[in-house]
Amino acid sequence: MSTFIMSARESTQLDYAERMREVLLHIQRELDHPMAPADLAEVACFAPHHFHRIFKGMVGETIMEHVRRLRLERAAWRLKFTDQSVTDIAFDAQYENLESLTRAFGKMFGVSPSAYRRAQRSISYPTVASSIHYAPDDNHGDFAFGCDADSGPNPPRIERQPDRPVVYVRHVGPYQECKGAWDTLMEYAAREGLIGPGAEMLGLCHDDPDVTPPEKIRYDACITTTAKVQPVGEIGTQIIPGGEYAIQRHRGPYESLEGAYRQLFGSVLPALGREPAPGACVEKYWNDPESTDPEDLETDVSVLIN
Repeated sequence: MSTFIMSARESTQLDYAERMREVLLHIQRELDHPMAPADLAEVACFAPHHFHRIFKGMVGETIMEHVRRLRLERAAWRLKFTDQSVTDIAFDAQYENLESLTRAFGKMFGVSPSAYRRAQRSISYPTVASSIHYAPDDNHGDFAFGCDADSGPNPPRIERQPDRPVVYVRHVGPYQECKGAWDTLMEYAAREGLIGPGAEMLGLCHDDPDVTPPEKIRYDACITTTAKVQPVGEIGTQIIPGGEYAIQRHRGPYESLEGAYRQLFGSVLPALGREPAPGACVEKYWNDPESTDPEDLETDVSVLIN
């Protein structure tokens, strides 16, 4: 690999880190105000469609998990170093009442806010992967994230894909409940002779489950085909757009695919020096889940990149 390419990738990794640092500083400064993911994406100069996944992949928390934790850490700091009332601290932390703050605070710190204030000990924040904690002077230390895109048994890759015509059935609801869509599709495909050596089993994941309510998540169970298919009932046709895709291989049960998404958006894309294009993520299934042990399932998680 040329020095120029390596320098370009290192530059993009730093660019991702600097842009995310701006978001983290913005969040700390705006803890008293509502924060929409689209607004934070604008601060980072990322397209909003995949920003939530980029944030979670790099920081290790969803946006709202991060904001809630910082508000509670700020509450802990104020309990130790100010005379502000516990009730006012609860309101500043965006809790409707003292009881709500007490439950959340106790879950994170193990004691009530009042007991925490009385305790003669220094502040002890929870351990988090990003090492980012509340700091009254905005100096939260160095922000580091993993960008090793070549390690492990299944290193990521970039592949150019052609337009892929597919026949599909849409499922609306939690991703883990999509079996009915696959049953309908496979029954139709077998009847019409669409299952052959060249057919690929793909899933189009349109929505981020950390953002979209479970009952509104959209998933398309797809089989590639070159046959002329007339849409009927639940059976539809569409074309998955061609282009360059960043791909991360996952080995294991479908329930653990979230780890592949975190790796793809939080480490692989910065290391490859690329950004995701708007659109659905594509999952390619290499095994039959009916005849393969869950730990042996192999799935490619991919996203179209700019």
